Amino acid sequence: MVLAALLAPVLAPVPPNEMVYPAYAAPGPGGVLGADGLGRDMLSRVLHGMRYTLIITFAATTLAGAIGVSLAIASGLLKGWFDILVGRAFDILMSIPHIILALIVLAILGVSMTTLVFTMAVLQSSTYYRVTRPIAGDLSAMDYVEVARLRGERLGWNLFREIFPNMVPSLLAQYGLGLSSATLFISSLSFLGIGIQPPAADLGGLVRENALALSAGRFTPLVPAACIALFCLSVNGIADWLVSHFSERPES
Repeated sequence: MVLAALLAPVLAPVPPNEMVYPAYAAPGPGGVLGADGLGRDMLSRVLHGMRYTLIITFAATTLAGAIGVSLAIASGLLKGWFDILVGRAFDILMSIPHIILALIVLAILGVSMTTLVFTMAVLQSSTYYRVTRPIAGDLSAMDYVEVARLRGERLGWNLFREIFPNMVPSLLAQYGLGLSSATLFISSLSFLGIGIQPPAADLGGLVRENALALSAGRFTPLVPAACIALFCLSVNGIADWLVSHFSERPES
């Protein structure tokens, strides 16, 4: 799916916004998945929609992880007022329903790929913080971290050389869940009409655009919906395998 998204301009038979078939044309030689309500090729639309979805998903999840994990490790090392301030800030962020907060932010700032990525990253970072903060607290009390402090290592060294490598299995599991939740979140926003704006569309937007096709006996809305489900299942399966791989201990 990632390769198909990256190669969408090459794999798509026609430009995604070009009206080339009758509305809701059935799948056939002219179009593998048929056409949408405006006569645009659904295969081309799905490939480009997958590209938008995965770019936003990976960018937002990676940025969220960087924010949440960095603050969690820093809180575990510094403690005191910094830990309290960051913890209360994330408590406030988690107390507000994310979909409502996203609606407010996007209504104020406007919808663009940049605002979508940063809004989702900030909202998701609270989950990373809550998952990694207890782990960071436990690791920061380890002897090797105390030795690094005593020999004068700075915060950055302790963050990325002492604590972060020992959190990899937990972070891989959370990253897999984060990718799935980000995919569902951007799809939900697009289904509500505040995601990627027409004529472009991500997978959630394609479901919204083609909902009426079901009444015409077409299965076009099910294709992008199936892509969302398949991506979430696949990425969680890969994350589970990576966690088990990194968690293995050599036999003594």
